[in-house]
Amino acid sequence: MRAMSSQSFAITSSPGSKPDVHVLTATGAITSSTSAAFQDAVSKVTARYLILDFTAVPSVDSMAVGALVRVFVWCNKSGRRLALVGLNRRVRNVLELTGIDPLFDTYPTVVEAEENLG
Repeated sequence: MRAMSSQSFAITSSPGSKPDVHVLTATGAITSSTSAAFQDAVSKVTARYLILDFTAVPSVDSMAVGALVRVFVWCNKSGRRLALVGLNRRVRNVLELTGIDPLFDTYPTVVEAEENLG
């Protein structure tokens, strides 16, 4: 079994390659201690299309699941579209086990998400 990453959490914000697309790239685990920062970054996005790049997210916990559901609801209520990108097997399994995976459009890459959102 591999050791869990000790990488600290960070989230970077950047415009997408298409108009009205915004990409938030998370690095590190989304946990009870980092989910507030994750949600704060999401709440600052004003673009119609939001892509959450989880390529560098090794794991999520129950607080992250709650944060993702809140992000989904926020996007849905405000007329935004949301996509998740780069989910590894561990993160995908958590979404499947908690039953929230059908809420999200998922893509392997940001480029593929951008092609399908706009």
